[in-house]
Amino acid sequence: MPVFVYEVRDATGQLKRDTIEAQNIRMATQRLQEQKYTVINIRERTTSVGQTDLASWYSKFKRVNEQALVVFSRQFATMINAGLAMVRCLDILSEQTEDKKLQQTLIQVRRDVEGGATLSSALGKHPQVFSTLYTSMVKAGEMGGVLDEVLERLASFMEKDFSLKKKVKSALTYPVVILIMALAIVFFLVTYILPTFVSLFEGMNLTLPLPTKILIMITKGARDIRVIIPAAALFGLMSVAVGRYIQTPYGKRQYDLLKLNIPVFGLLNKKVAISRFCRTLGTLLSSGVPIMQALEIVGKASGNEIIAMTVVKIRDSIREGESIASPLGSSGMFPPMVTQMVAVGEETGNLDAMLSKISDFYDTEVEYLLASLTSMLEPIMIVGMGGIVGFIVISVFLPLYQLIGSLQ
Repeated sequence: MPVFVYEVRDATGQLKRDTIEAQNIRMATQRLQEQKYTVINIRERTTSVGQTDLASWYSKFKRVNEQALVVFSRQFATMINAGLAMVRCLDILSEQTEDKKLQQTLIQVRRDVEGGATLSSALGKHPQVFSTLYTSMVKAGEMGGVLDEVLERLASFMEKDFSLKKKVKSALTYPVVILIMALAIVFFLVTYILPTFVSLFEGMNLTLPLPTKILIMITKGARDIRVIIPAAALFGLMSVAVGRYIQTPYGKRQYDLLKLNIPVFGLLNKKVAISRFCRTLGTLLSSGVPIMQALEIVGKASGNEIIAMTVVKIRDSIREGESIASPLGSSGMFPPMVTQMVAVGEETGNLDAMLSKISDFYDTEVEYLLASLTSMLEPIMIVGMGGIVGFIVISVFLPLYQLIGSLQ
């Protein structure tokens, strides 16, 4: 359908510029006039077919910046609480955001809302931007007449969730950068510096020690295309095979279980998963979402098959009239403290508040664990790098010592 760029004035005389889709310019003008706009200028936007196809293809793979979505949610909640009309809020925020995909999405949401659609249904048309959790909470707020309160809770939830992810990424950035730099230095030594020593050693009439033989073998292999190509092909095939295995239900379950039980990082992944589960479920329940629907959303939003299986058991337990705490304890993932606090929350009728407290506690635990992991990884990486450099130095100098001894 053609897109028309228009310039209009509203009932207050304010100038507005935007785009509208219509079959022709007459229908576009008629739709604008029906909205009480005075049309000043309107023209069809000309875009070549190649550019349109390229833009639509790129839009499918481009994701909305998570921080931009968090900022939008907080600003939207603040504006709604201040009493601004929803369409005006969406109009202002679409002009203000710097994320192009989010801007285009908000323009379409505003059009749908102007056309009489509810906010939740308008957001639901863009699942790649607004998650099921997001739209479900908005729908619950609309049904209960407390959309402003729900938007506040949603904004707070997204801010805390984003903050937790950012802390994990920032704590792991330094070790990853050091590891990449160390591997780059070793690769440079093996491929450009050590070959000079290798040619020198091969010209000597000496029995080379084992470390030197290993170093020569590694150096030759790193420069031999007959070794590089098969090794790269084998690595690529193994990566594809592992990737496809992980996409299967059984493989995904095994991979998620490995992430929760892997040494050092498994404990971190488990604490993050518990915090996210409790915060998501608590936010949904406090927003008025029915518990069965809330659990279904939590299972989809968890991103972990082990938690999803636990959620299925919880839903079955509730259908049979039992508690939530029992399947949590039998899953083996949630510590006794969590199950006991959930049980107390069920008994007192304050499950949402208790889940929020659990999430806050585990957020603090994650911060402490990240600090200790970072301080532990640094000496481990230094020792590892020192071991590699020491092996190279020993392998180079042992034949030199033999040569000096034979000369004496």
